[in-house]
Amino acid sequence: MGFAEFTKTAVRNLFSKPATKNYPKVKKEFFENARGHVIFDETDCIYCSLCARKCPADAIKVDRNAKTWSIVRAGCVQCSNCVDACPKKCLSMGPEYTPVMTEKGCETYARVPDNTEDN
Repeated sequence: MGFAEFTKTAVRNLFSKPATKNYPKVKKEFFENARGHVIFDETDCIYCSLCARKCPADAIKVDRNAKTWSIVRAGCVQCSNCVDACPKKCLSMGPEYTPVMTEKGCETYARVPDNTEDN
């Protein structure tokens, strides 16, 4: 690249808008139907483990006896196979990406037993 061509490129860049956004001040707008991360609603779950069987990354674990549902976010590939397989529709895909984690961990959700007694 010659000096004249470099100067022309530098001057053009001085007077044009930047190609990048000012992140984190300007947040990315997610497009419709973006697959960012799995959202779990434990109130409707029957712990059938169909979601775990359909997960190609083996990121979901379900314990029917203990009534727990676990996901390794770093292992999830956001394919939405688990969402499609869930018969109770307690899984959905959120549009935003998985938050940055400092450690690889497992999120576990457990059903809280009702404190109501039958009289």
